[in-house]
Amino acid sequence: MIIDSFDPNSPAKINPKINENAPEADAVIFTFSHVIEKYVTENYDCEKVGELTMAHGNAPVYRFSYHGKKIGFYRTWVGAPACAATVEELRSVLKTNKIIHFGGAGCLDKDIARGKVMVPTEAYRDEGTSFHYAPASDYIRIKNSETVEAFMKDNGIPYVLGKTWTTDAFYRETLYNFEKHKADGCISVEMEGSAVQAVCDFRGLEVYMFFTSGDLLDAPEWTRRKEKDQIRHTQHDSGHFDIALALAEYVIEKGNETGF
Repeated sequence: MIIDSFDPNSPAKINPKINENAPEADAVIFTFSHVIEKYVTENYDCEKVGELTMAHGNAPVYRFSYHGKKIGFYRTWVGAPACAATVEELRSVLKTNKIIHFGGAGCLDKDIARGKVMVPTEAYRDEGTSFHYAPASDYIRIKNSETVEAFMKDNGIPYVLGKTWTTDAFYRETLYNFEKHKADGCISVEMEGSAVQAVCDFRGLEVYMFFTSGDLLDAPEWTRRKEKDQIRHTQHDSGHFDIALALAEYVIEKGNETGF
């Protein structure tokens, strides 16, 4: 059974490569939007330092300087296995221990105002990847949620705090499962959160997560909550990259203060 998949006692047959001579980054930002990738490469002095490769294509990894800090950036792939694999392979290209993870997520509560970001505190593990990185449980704790919340408060950014539901199968977000997870305190649904947290915990990396409130499930019929070609208030909104970049600077400075 999948809940018996975690095996911390025998070696993996395939291991990610860690390049100790890779260029360093104080923090790395990743997201899913090709629109954000275009925005970053056009507005920051990006140096391409490598690529993450899969059969369906490559994801360039960039680095740029911001307020004296070295920031990495790349566009990852949707879905827990592919996204988790880029986290595993990242250190073959960049040397870092801090990751900023942001992207779009479905909203489970119609009372959450459009335009607020969602800060997950725990992730329900309705995917397979995390069970190979952490002992079986319903939820995995998003351990840096308090830091992300403090950042949002300090910077006056509207946010909502709550659990998230990570699923492999968005076409099987049934009414029963929606009602169950909403009743349990989930405010969002997405496809990567629990897996990314599990990988980072297993590898000793720090991940800081927030989501853009996207399509709405808490309605008689599912709704996208956006107009055709709309960018603002979606995961393609460059303003959310600006939040991620400010969060990266925040956690770097906090790390410098504490020596971590």
